[in-house]
Amino acid sequence: MARKDIVVLGAGIIGICIALHLQKRGRAVALVDRRGAAEETSFGNAGLIQREGVFPYGFPHDFGALLRYGLNRTVDAHYHPSALPRLAPFLWQYWKHSRPARHAEVARKYAKLIEHCVSEHEVLIAEAGADALVHRGGWMKVFRSERERDRRFAEAEGWKMDFGIQHRKLDARALQEAEPFLAPVLAGALHWTDPISVQDPQALALAYLKLFERLGGEFMQGNAATLQADGDGWKLRTARGPIEAGGAVVALGPWADVLTRALGYDLPLAVKRGYHMHYRAAGEAKLNHPILDVERGYFMGPMPRGIRLTTGAEFALRDAIRTPVQLGRAEPIARDLFPLAERLDNEPWMGARPCTPDMLPVIGPAPKHANLWFAFGHAHHGLTLGAVTGRLVAEMVTGGETFVDPAPYSAARFL
Repeated sequence: MARKDIVVLGAGIIGICIALHLQKRGRAVALVDRRGAAEETSFGNAGLIQREGVFPYGFPHDFGALLRYGLNRTVDAHYHPSALPRLAPFLWQYWKHSRPARHAEVARKYAKLIEHCVSEHEVLIAEAGADALVHRGGWMKVFRSERERDRRFAEAEGWKMDFGIQHRKLDARALQEAEPFLAPVLAGALHWTDPISVQDPQALALAYLKLFERLGGEFMQGNAATLQADGDGWKLRTARGPIEAGGAVVALGPWADVLTRALGYDLPLAVKRGYHMHYRAAGEAKLNHPILDVERGYFMGPMPRGIRLTTGAEFALRDAIRTPVQLGRAEPIARDLFPLAERLDNEPWMGARPCTPDMLPVIGPAPKHANLWFAFGHAHHGLTLGAVTGRLVAEMVTGGETFVDPAPYSAARFL
């Protein structure tokens, strides 16, 4: 039976970064996943490392938005009516934590992680030789009305003062110069200049994985459900045979609750599902920055495969049938804004974002078990917070001083 210091369960961007940081600190690490690396949620996303994302995405509180969502016809949100009885407790808590005063409290805690997201990724990007996969030009929110534009401009000024986030304000003319292939129907844009855009999120995760393996780490296939306590440590079955480890980290993203329930934890976890599709840019059209069409609720970003169109949140059970209706609603609107040609994927990709009702991830030691740690619930910011979480968990596991206070993210807050 193989022996490791620690096993990390889940080879998405979070698990890969944790395994890499532990291996860098001299631990013998096994990274285990039932599939290949970064083939689930970490495969498809907007590809942003969001330094500006200090306010996690909250539940709307204005009556107009609630009415629109209730009709279930919007681009930015969709729900399965059959799932509402199961989701209602989560949504109620999510709505309460999204109230303005509480949301501001959450942001102050969340910002402690977000402020390090670019700098921590930059370290790993350099070490992995992955510079060609990133673009340091930021991204843009584009606006169709002066009212929304000016409201967001004022909000950005507040975020700059409170959190040190840099931005540029573009009027309609400046936006047209920056993005000449966008239809001239926009009132301007807010250009967040600090974030990094990733040309291929899965490729970045795989570059980190290769670095982990060069340092002596091992990636293997196995089912996390076979994890069992073994004295003070853990044992697990893998395709290479059973392994024993002194400790284990659960980084299973939207599947974390399957294992945590089996271990006796009742954590309020849910998922927001999302879809993407790639398109060829028609003719010589080029999109220079990733953009969010704020008032329509979809995202477009240039990727090597083509222009990636990404939808908002779908509230459904994790394993329910795919219903990419938001993509169908967004596509004609996006085509009117930017010259998209044919679809390049055989079918829409779908992923599930793991969420908590208070919008903070679960990071830290398992309250009921020794030598077990949790790292999941990053919602829309798994890629953004991958490197930060990797370092923070590694520091906790190895008993070092943590560069961020982990207390606000403890699973104990739900027990």
